[in-house]
Amino acid sequence: MNTHANRTTRAVRIAVASAAATGLVIGVAACGSSGSSSAGASGSSVATSAAPSSPAAASPAADKPFGSACATVPATGAGSFNGMAQDPVATAASNNPQLTTLVAAVKAAGLVDTLNSAQNITVFAPDNAAFAKIPKATLDKVLADKAMLTKILTYHVVGQKLTPAQLASGSHPTLEKQSLTTAGSGDMYKVNGTANIVCGNVQTSNANVEIIDTVLMPPAQ
Repeated sequence: MNTHANRTTRAVRIAVASAAATGLVIGVAACGSSGSSSAGASGSSVATSAAPSSPAAASPAADKPFGSACATVPATGAGSFNGMAQDPVATAASNNPQLTTLVAAVKAAGLVDTLNSAQNITVFAPDNAAFAKIPKATLDKVLADKAMLTKILTYHVVGQKLTPAQLASGSHPTLEKQSLTTAGSGDMYKVNGTANIVCGNVQTSNANVEIIDTVLMPPAQ
């Protein structure tokens, strides 16, 4: 990555860390997505606080969504869990009004076809509130830098479907080639110790989706 990209990446990391440090936690996103909306561009080669649970709470069922934000998902139609399960992940995300910034980023990086054609992946999907933690000028620079954007987005994709049991404690290699970590229990899980899974284990036809409240940044290399 060139010097300009490094400066911008550092700016994004600092902005996200600063937002977390000052308690800038914006409303949890609804996790409904689905349907047949077009998610446009062709791919390059290359994926908010949950309600507390009791200490004795068991892990959620492997085939069921979990998290407080899941309560806002419609029971039927394109935005329902059943509707989302019919579409590949980029298409499903394009129908979720809380994932519009993520969808725009995926389009800008040219990753739509790549994500839609991948099999058995897990996508940690930042909601709009997660992107809102990043200053607009910094976010605009990232969206305009395809190489950097691709690096950030592929860091959100793990090359296997993670179950809730695997989310409880583990390090998971991403398509960006570095690993992210998950930890938690019941319906409360964190990614890299900072991002909360607010609606997890959402099924699409080719992926598990874990909606998170913070954009993840690849570790500096």
